[in-house]
Amino acid sequence: MSALDTQVAGGHYKSLKIQPIEYIHANSIPFAEGSVIKYVTRWRDKGGLADLEKAKHFLELLIELEQRARGLE
Repeated sequence: MSALDTQVAGGHYKSLKIQPIEYIHANSIPFAEGSVIKYVTRWRDKGGLADLEKAKHFLELLIELEQRARGLE
């Protein structure tokens, strides 16, 4: 049995054709970007608006870090 066959705390990814972790891993997506994908994918089936707020927070962090890295802060 694959770890992808078992989901802890709900079944919000089980109906998807590909789970966010598979997509994130296959595309070598960094943590903050992967978190946005995860929260936007599951918001309707798990956390509702709170998950959208979490996705927004990770986008804001990503923007801030990119601005800092480019000397634009």
